[in-house]
Amino acid sequence: MKDFIYTGTQSRVIFGSGTLAELPAEAERLGARRILVLTTPQQREQGDALVELLDGRAVGSFDQATMHTPVEITNRAISVASERDVDATVAIGGGSTIGLGKALSLHANLPQIAIPTTYAGSEMTPYLGQSEGGRKTTLRDDRVRPKTVIYDVDLTLSLPVQMSIVSGLNAVAHAMEALYARDGNPVISLMAEEGIRALGQALPALKHDSSSLEGRSDALYGAWLCSTCLSAAGMSLHHKLCHAIGGAYNLPHAETHSIILPHAAAYNASATPDAMARIARALGRTDADGAAALATLTSSIGAPSALRDFGMPEAGIREIARLTVENPYWNPRPIDEVSIRALIARAWSGNPPDATAYT
Repeated sequence: MKDFIYTGTQSRVIFGSGTLAELPAEAERLGARRILVLTTPQQREQGDALVELLDGRAVGSFDQATMHTPVEITNRAISVASERDVDATVAIGGGSTIGLGKALSLHANLPQIAIPTTYAGSEMTPYLGQSEGGRKTTLRDDRVRPKTVIYDVDLTLSLPVQMSIVSGLNAVAHAMEALYARDGNPVISLMAEEGIRALGQALPALKHDSSSLEGRSDALYGAWLCSTCLSAAGMSLHHKLCHAIGGAYNLPHAETHSIILPHAAAYNASATPDAMARIARALGRTDADGAAALATLTSSIGAPSALRDFGMPEAGIREIARLTVENPYWNPRPIDEVSIRALIARAWSGNPPDATAYT
């Protein structure tokens, strides 16, 4: 057994069906009296419903959250919060909205209650990704963690199948990297394997029947576990690539993760046999080939496979490889620009992952 350090999550978690009803009590527990509700433009109606549910504790909503948490949107939200004397935020949605709440926690000292409606997992982590001028940077700061996270399975029932798939694979990526993180530990490894197992069962089930309450519950449970893993262990090549691509070309976050996932697994497979064996076991394989198991999963549920389909130019292959090598995250296998370029090229064109091509 290797040495390790483990710190438990600092967020209060409420999980179940109908748990949104607990929001007023959680606001009271936080001592919040002037809450700003955060949403994307598409979820404005949900935000209005939360304002009503909070029954006088909310001062209104801000519905301009968007992908990659642009600094200009954060500054706009801070101005609104200042004008309305806000003392806390409630964010409902996926990584875009919860990311904005995190930015307000950091830059305006506003505590957040997060209500995730996807499986992205930002709500459990101390990470904040922000974009400005075509670059996305990521920082880690415990101040950005939501004080309370309310998981209500009922809120995910209307999540479209394709978004469920890519969002769930985004969560799987958190667990995969936790299994071979240099600061991993036995507790997180157990949670990572269980999270992958839950999502590995739930995503095919939701592909078949998106209204399955059991499938939705398993998926949200898996997403919570996987995001908790990301909270406790560092990120590696997979997340570096996704952050570089998303920041440079404004590609959708979850789709980018789902495309890169099997390629990053194949790249690191030779250096992480124990992690790959656990992934394979979680996904029901009898061998220890976790990279192949992930490739099979993504293909079988119809996950997107080509970055070019979402607007990344072919010229971006060299640029992303350069950015990745220029400022890398720690990775269990050394990276070099030629190998990374080969990986991105296959992900760009939609070719299946091939570890022999990344050498």
